[in-house]
Amino acid sequence: MNNKVIEALERGIYGAPQIKPEERAIFLSTIIERIYVALTKKQVIHQGMYPEVVQKMKEKKAQHLYINGSLSYSLYSNYVKEAKKHNIPFTIVAESRPTPIGLVLATTFEAINQEEIFIKDDFFALDMDS
Repeated sequence: MNNKVIEALERGIYGAPQIKPEERAIFLSTIIERIYVALTKKQVIHQGMYPEVVQKMKEKKAQHLYINGSLSYSLYSNYVKEAKKHNIPFTIVAESRPTPIGLVLATTFEAINQEEIFIKDDFFALDMDS
């Protein structure tokens, strides 16, 4: 059978193959090349907002906010409100497997290859060491 026919049948049965599924499971359905900034769960839970995240929301275009659905709304509502101020859509992502990531601000479609995506503080260390 023709390879294209086989590929079409497999897509119909199994769906389109997903690029970097392990990475998407960790980073709340997006891939690392698209991420401006990522916070761990403990960083999101920490009271207040990280100014670095707010600044990225103000200056970057074509953004999307991904939030870990295992967190309570009251813990991340300040980020949702800030995203709404800047017309940034957001998605609450159900974890497909355990991840320390609590929030990701990323582009919607293009690779930006941000050199450092994490804010490395004491809360970051708590999540990454466990």
